Amino acid sequence: MSENQTEEVVETNAEEASQGSRPSRRERLEQEGDIAADYLEELLEIADLDGDLDMDVEGDRATVSIVGADLPALVGNKGEVLEALQELTRLAVYSKTGERSRLMLDISGHRAQRRAALEEEASKVVEEVKETGERVSMKPMSAFERKVVHDVIAAAGLGSESEGAEPNRFVVVLPS
Repeated sequence: MSENQTEEVVETNAEEASQGSRPSRRERLEQEGDIAADYLEELLEIADLDGDLDMDVEGDRATVSIVGADLPALVGNKGEVLEALQELTRLAVYSKTGERSRLMLDISGHRAQRRAALEEEASKVVEEVKETGERVSMKPMSAFERKVVHDVIAAAGLGSESEGAEPNRFVVVLPS
């Protein structure tokens, strides 16, 4: 590289640094995933558990999955341990970035399986509401589960709303 080319590279890097170019949304989400993966890797090591980590960006959130091992203790009964680990991981990301995270954690495919079951259940309720013209209340669900159900109902052209207070908040499917 000639002296002139070296000077141009230095000037370009200095200009980029002075402009303080902010990372793109995707880059910030990838950074969240990296921080979360580091945190979860340490937890797995401390607990002496096996599992590989997959990171991705889906839509407007980072996702991290612990795969390759059956880890029912990290999922818990009805996913409550998974929910708690997700919140702890979000806090770990927040402590490094200073920004609130919407990171989604999955362990051993639990969320993916739960999503499929909820989509099927919501589709049945949609058919019932279309046939009867009556509103239907579903059983209490977590925020993740309610979001899945609301999305299925909206895609079917019906309305829905959440009612009740945590932990007994539920979806009501409304006729069109």
